[in-house]
Amino acid sequence: MGFIGWIIFGLIAGVIAKMLMPGRDPGGFFVTILIGILGAVVGGFIGSALGFGTVDSFSLGSFALAVLGAVILLWAYRAARS
Repeated sequence: MGFIGWIIFGLIAGVIAKMLMPGRDPGGFFVTILIGILGAVVGGFIGSALGFGTVDSFSLGSFALAVLGAVILLWAYRAARS
């Protein structure tokens, strides 16, 4: 997946994570993209560690791992800001 693909993948994962965890977060669009992209990395790491696979292509499993990672990062971001 190319650079633009990761940005779109991250945006979608970040938006889904914010829908699952609604609340007021500063940063808007760009922070959503960053949380989604980093969430894909975190989700891939967690998936690899648990033997579920990695986030290396666009598939339903990769997307679920990316959203899970984005939710974890969003929770950590909110906990750090409190």
